[in-house]
Amino acid sequence: MTTDQALIFSILGATIGLFLWGRLRHDVVALIALMACVLAGLIGSDQAFSGFAQPAVITVAAVLILSFGLQTTGAVESMAQKVLPKRGGALLSIGVLTLLGAFLSAFMNNVGAMALLMPIAMQVAVRQGIAPGKALMPLAFGTILGGMTTLIGTPPNLIVADFRAAETGSGFSMFDFTPVGLAVAAIGIVFCVLAGRWLVPNRNKQDADSFDTGTYLTEVRIEENAKVAGKTLREVEKLLDDSDAQIVGMVRNDFRVTAPFPGRVLKAGDILVIEADPEALGGTLTRLGLKLEEAVPMSPPKEEETPGEAEASAEDEIRPAEETQAENARAESPSNAQGQAAEMVAADSDEQEQQEKPKEAEKSSNGADEEIVIQELAVQPGSLLTGRSATDIQIRTRFGINLLAISRQGHRSIKRLRWTNLNAGDVLLMQGSPESISGFAFEYRCVPLAQRAILIPDTRKAITAVAIMFGSILLAATGLLPAALAFTLGVIGYMLTKVIPLRRIYEAVDWPIIVLLGALMPLAAAMADTGAADLLARTLLEHVAQSNAIIGLALVLVITMTLSDFMNNAATAAVMCPIALSISSQLEVNPDSFLMAVAIGASCAFLTPIGHQNNTLILGPGGFRFGDYWRLGLPLELLVIAVSIPILLLVWPL
Repeated sequence: MTTDQALIFSILGATIGLFLWGRLRHDVVALIALMACVLAGLIGSDQAFSGFAQPAVITVAAVLILSFGLQTTGAVESMAQKVLPKRGGALLSIGVLTLLGAFLSAFMNNVGAMALLMPIAMQVAVRQGIAPGKALMPLAFGTILGGMTTLIGTPPNLIVADFRAAETGSGFSMFDFTPVGLAVAAIGIVFCVLAGRWLVPNRNKQDADSFDTGTYLTEVRIEENAKVAGKTLREVEKLLDDSDAQIVGMVRNDFRVTAPFPGRVLKAGDILVIEADPEALGGTLTRLGLKLEEAVPMSPPKEEETPGEAEASAEDEIRPAEETQAENARAESPSNAQGQAAEMVAADSDEQEQQEKPKEAEKSSNGADEEIVIQELAVQPGSLLTGRSATDIQIRTRFGINLLAISRQGHRSIKRLRWTNLNAGDVLLMQGSPESISGFAFEYRCVPLAQRAILIPDTRKAITAVAIMFGSILLAATGLLPAALAFTLGVIGYMLTKVIPLRRIYEAVDWPIIVLLGALMPLAAAMADTGAADLLARTLLEHVAQSNAIIGLALVLVITMTLSDFMNNAATAAVMCPIALSISSQLEVNPDSFLMAVAIGASCAFLTPIGHQNNTLILGPGGFRFGDYWRLGLPLELLVIAVSIPILLLVWPL
């Protein structure tokens, strides 16, 4: 063993140790390892950051941005609502949800797919009366398995393709991973769905990091082409059964009916009052094909509203005395359904045009192109909002923002939202530009709540995002452009069509992953350049595999899988690829078989919550403990080994 080999083994051992220790973030560990190699003279200073120019790194960043667009536009939410069964038992619901997660993970970041489908999995668990973990763990494992089926499904596949390109001159194409990956994923998903009901432990959900603001009473107008036009209330309620939402009232011809007759036929111009949880709000709108009335571009109106016009508007909303008195009587009693409720009342389109032009709009040169977000604010004690309504403070006129909903402890208001007096402790759902909402919160002493997914579907942007993603995949799959260029072109398409606001493009990138990949690529190259990979491969072949190619292939798969359970999967792939290539070279067999074994092993981290981000995501919501994962994960990994070796030998013969 040479001095350089001893140094690289020492640095590699320390790096793996730091990964397993877990006290330092993985990108920090990778940078420490890179600097150690540079200072030891194993990597030239001019090559220290060459890893950031690798196509795999660029592709990962681009795919993360494209995946973010699919999430934020509601494209995935819409697909889930259409695919998931409206009726059926737990087995069918979990099976379809897991298959959907695997399919999405093949073409977008699997962590993003998991994050989007988690709320739906929780709803399935509640509806079926099972522990949340029974739905979450099969979904998490399914999204991990789905990622191994295409080039862009998971970062390890991109890393493996890069090493193949360096070794043979051409990398793997988009669907080279599909034959083996699809077979392993299909068998693994079937096992997870069927065995999960017995092997996943029953745990209670942990909600320490979440908050509950109650349900939103949301008003949506039925347009001429809405899918609910012409249906009865009873038919629409059946559509909402699986969304944890219900219709609690409607408005027709400026009269509000709090208990409408189920047989009433809906028509264009009616306003439905829908009660839904914040997380289910986007799915509810998607299922009905409707939009929030206030969720529209806030272009400045041509004429200002005078106080007299405001009073006239208020008078237009006066209802018959009997209805008002009856509703006031009901409003004085606490809600007996959720204990909390929130009311969102959107203005009619003609009222929108009568609002005064916001001062901020006069100063902004962007106009309608300004980014619009939705944010929840809590009213603090002593706030100037206490005892005042949105109309009193002229919220649209002064700040250019919309008040979409109010959540209030144990009380459901019957007033139109703009006339409701606010109290300390109320939670306000606001819509507007980030700067305008921040200015309002600062002036009136409101506290922004933790960000959570209250996504309002945007059909146009969702279709655009799907089209751009499909076009990028097509360019890469047909070989017209390399994957890095094809998906970078997709990102440019996002920018030009404003699927994602320009200011948020780089927020979509998981920068620790990018730094990890860029830092470990030179380290992997140093292993090959110093002969350390050859030395380690020779030792494994002589003492373990006994120069048997099939045993060597299984050994690479098992070692990769074991490392991936305790350290980042991208880091595992970067470490194992040089070793796999060296083993195949010494055995004089097809290197593709061994690289594919690394790709499969790096994507199979099922024993611990730290092996993959999707496992970590379900730790709290599923109420899991560290030792709960191996019960389903260990037999799944054994099954993967038993299935993948024969298929590897068949598809990628030695």
